Parts: sequence; structure tokens; C-alpha cells
Amino acid sequence: LPKKIEALAGKRVVAVSAGGMHNLALTADGGVCSWGDGNDGRLGHGNREGQLLPKKIEALAGKRVVAVSAGGMHNLALTADGGVCSWGDGNDGRLGHGNREGQLLPKKI
Repeated sequence: LPKKIEALAGKRVVAVSAGGMHNLALTADGGVCSWGDGNDGRLGHGNREGQLLPKKIEALAGKRVVAVSAGGMHNLALTADGGVCSWGDGNDGRLGHGNREGQLLPKKI
């Protein structure tokens, strides 16, 4: 049966996105939490460690995120000012930075 994620209690989640082995939750205040497999830096915490519980992506603090999308090994976040940040596996140029480098932290495109 589905179970409430207690670590998100008290946060008003307005959107979620499920990647291949990780998840993102967007809160009403524009914050983003991630959890799951951290390979390729896909959780955006500056490392490749997995997270068993949702953890706020501090690199996005101060940016008002209005939408998120989790891919198989990378993510995108749209900010209120129209900016787009990406992080995770950069193979095939999927992060939009003009190279194949991965990003451990969200980086504006």
C-alpha cells in the first residue's frame, strides 16, 4: 500500500517527479528535495551519495523553482525568472551546457 513520506510532513509539496532511481519534490516556497540513488550527482547535493530520505537541494536555495523534471540520470528545474538549471549525468549533452560533463550541483543553462 502507498505510504506517506513522513520526512515531507509540514512541507507543502506542489509537484513531484520520479526518475529512474531517484525522486524530486517541489515545495510551495520554491524549494526542491531529492532522494534515492545519488550516482552521477543526480540528487544535486554535490556528491554521488544516495539519500534514504528527502533532502533539500541547498544549491537551489534563493532561486524560486516553479517546476522540476527528473530524467533517468539527470534533472531539470525551471525558476520563476525563466531560468533553467540542470544536474546529473551529462552524457550525450543532456544537461545543455555544450559538453558531456556531469554536474554534481544544479547549474544554470
